[in-house]
Amino acid sequence: MFKVMIQNDERGLLFKDGNYEKCLQPGKYYLNPFVKYSVVKADVNQPFDPADKNINIFLEDTELRKELTVLDIQDYEIAIHFEDGKLANVLISGKYAFWNVLKKHEFIIVDRRNPEIDPKIDVSVYNHPKVAPYATYHDVRSYEQGILYYDNVVQKVLDPGSYIFWKSPVQVTVQNMDLRQQQIDMTGQEIMTEDKISMRLNFVCHYKVTDPLRVVQIKSFEEQVYIVLQLILRELIGAMKLDDLLHKKQEVGNYVLQKLKEKNSDFGVAFIYAGVKDVILPGDIKEILNTVLIAEKRAQANVITRREETASTRSLLNTAKLMEENQTLYRLKELEFLEKICEKIGNISLTAGGSLLEQLNTLLARGQNDDNDKMK
Repeated sequence: MFKVMIQNDERGLLFKDGNYEKCLQPGKYYLNPFVKYSVVKADVNQPFDPADKNINIFLEDTELRKELTVLDIQDYEIAIHFEDGKLANVLISGKYAFWNVLKKHEFIIVDRRNPEIDPKIDVSVYNHPKVAPYATYHDVRSYEQGILYYDNVVQKVLDPGSYIFWKSPVQVTVQNMDLRQQQIDMTGQEIMTEDKISMRLNFVCHYKVTDPLRVVQIKSFEEQVYIVLQLILRELIGAMKLDDLLHKKQEVGNYVLQKLKEKNSDFGVAFIYAGVKDVILPGDIKEILNTVLIAEKRAQANVITRREETASTRSLLNTAKLMEENQTLYRLKELEFLEKICEKIGNISLTAGGSLLEQLNTLLARGQNDDNDKMK
């Protein structure tokens, strides 16, 4: 006889002539040495090891089966394994057995044909380093919305946040849509006005995406918006004369914006602003407009000059009338006249004969004649 000792944390797998016989519980066993017995000791703290044999052979043992937790994972599944409530491992397809003698084994079976993670699973599970390789991560920023696709088929719209999906045969993609205000620039657009003047226009348009699902249904979204904007401008400016366009640029922007707003639901956006940035005219038209502008400014200057001359003459006439009617005022004017002369002449000699103003006028006229003679 030979003795076999099985400890409390062990089980013995008894084989006879290479065939499994039964499971040995903890204790001492004496085996006949003349029979070809062998014992494989199994640590119950470790997963069940079938000793390079098909696990189904051992599962036919009813007593052994009671001490095992058996798990059969399909090709499209993974199992998240917990030991005593703690995440231990992630198991892929296959058949597994665990001793339930000293430890409690629990599993979360994930069907990877559905990439969406069950909300009942705690976030700490799918963020665990051992689970992370089996998941894909997508972020939708605070100013975005995400469009979720399974195998290129739209599923739903995702609000800002972080999203995790199981890696699976289903291809998962998330298209992020920017909800911030965006701009379309139309530069150098050549348009002809009603008076047959060809010019180039720079135009700008602002919008925000409000319906991402509608936007993705439109091929070449920005290009189509650009064409609609182009047609609206051509229709409007083609019915305007150049002078009206130059004087009513704000009205042009308001009209275009109103027309674009009518198409908000068609494009899934909200148009916010539209306006003319620049009107670029041909060189010859610029010269003509500059000539017209110079002529207008000269005419305005002439009107202002004549207005001022008329006002000055009227003021002199009013002053003369007052001096004629009031001798005191006339006398004050004489003194003012004399004060101005004294600022330029050192000594003045006056003789009798004629009024003060007459003598001063004579004196000034003589001084001017003397200056003219010196210059000659």
